[in-house]
Amino acid sequence: MRVTIFGSGYVGLVTGACLADAGNHVVCVDVDAGKIERLKGGEVPIHEPGLDALIKRNAEAGRIEFTTDAVKGVEHGLFQLISVGTPPEEDGSADLRYVLAAARTIGTHMSRYCIVVTKSTVPVGTADKVRKEIETTLKGRAANIEFDVVSNPEFLKEGAAIQDFMNPTASSSARTIRARPSSCGHCMSLTPAITIVLS
Repeated sequence: MRVTIFGSGYVGLVTGACLADAGNHVVCVDVDAGKIERLKGGEVPIHEPGLDALIKRNAEAGRIEFTTDAVKGVEHGLFQLISVGTPPEEDGSADLRYVLAAARTIGTHMSRYCIVVTKSTVPVGTADKVRKEIETTLKGRAANIEFDVVSNPEFLKEGAAIQDFMNPTASSSARTIRARPSSCGHCMSLTPAITIVLS
């Protein structure tokens, strides 16, 4: 499967590396050009046991790549994962500006059906805001393109993130994502633990 991930922080990199290791073709997009250059050079900017080797193996196999080119990212992925930061506001609420900016980027450049997945830790109701942001952007383009938005937040324990992702427990995030049928089939597996059900 073709997967694009917006945000190359802790969750984005772990998610991307694990999805690539499961055989998916992953493109990680980030606005930080310095970070992308380091990742291309094999330097992983976060510490997580096993992550360096996982990224190196999948980069060499051509299953994961890194770019600042958002257009390339949107064109690539059937799945568009939003995994950007949500820093707390002064009142403690999540700042959604980067999540919604990623949604606008997707809406600006999408040309076919895609499934937008929010991986960032966000409040209930954020998926509706993401959908509205994309719909508004598409309307501004006079574009009539179908898409779905689902929420699949990630809760990873530092030091065991790869194991947590590949072998989720009942206490971790939901692993069945439902969206409408499309030409790609009715059931897809991103990893042995993550199934996308189109219904």
